[in-house]
Amino acid sequence: MTDLVQIITHPGHVVEVRLNRPDKRNAMSFALLRELLRVGEELKEQRDVRAVLLTGEGTSFSAGIDLNDLQSPKNSLTAMWELSRPGPNLFQRVFLVWRDLPVPVIAVIHGHCFGAGMQLALGADFRIATPDAQLAIMEARWGLVPDMAASVTLRGLIGLDMAKELTMTARIINGIDAKNIGLISHTSDDPMGKALDLAAEIGSRSPDAVVAAKRVLNAMVSESDAETLALEKKWQRRLLLGKNFRIAGKRAKQPELGYVERQFD
Repeated sequence: MTDLVQIITHPGHVVEVRLNRPDKRNAMSFALLRELLRVGEELKEQRDVRAVLLTGEGTSFSAGIDLNDLQSPKNSLTAMWELSRPGPNLFQRVFLVWRDLPVPVIAVIHGHCFGAGMQLALGADFRIATPDAQLAIMEARWGLVPDMAASVTLRGLIGLDMAKELTMTARIINGIDAKNIGLISHTSDDPMGKALDLAAEIGSRSPDAVVAAKRVLNAMVSESDAETLALEKKWQRRLLLGKNFRIAGKRAKQPELGYVERQFD
């Protein structure tokens, strides 16, 4: 583990993943991108984890990509190679890995959330921001288009017209306006406290039911009706045969019963 990402464990098997470049407002260097991907892939394998919180050290969530780092000759070549290769590239995988985790992921946003930072937040299941947080799909300011999976993760959150407007203008909006259009889930003066409360509430349910809900509802905005209905049936069969389904049925009379570790991914 490098010091670019801090891992903090909270009660209830909640893991906080904290970007740790506060002197750069957590701008994302290539090293930080690779570290985020590594951490996300490791968390996929940890069946005891119940929720993940994404946040940033210091005054900002993330001010976006580190342009100086991107423009170095070596990294420029790497970027062109990644943009040319088939399938999801490094930049896309860094942000899709959170959507693909089998647990809820909550982005805890304060300060700046620009460009790559916004795309990281979009990879989460929920986004909680301070009312005065500044958020932007910033790439147009640098003559670029969002290319870190926003075309997937933004889908279903806001209307197509608003997605185009925010992307084409690179406009900065505050947390309240972002909440009003559906770009974030909640505003709070204490976003970490709100995130921990939400994680605890979700954590009171079967971890297998939670992953099933995440998989089915994500498919709802990306798959055909037939594919989504088939996925509903597939997950319900799994849950009915699982240990946590039986435990859930007993908890009304025996609330002290705990769930076993997640059985499914």
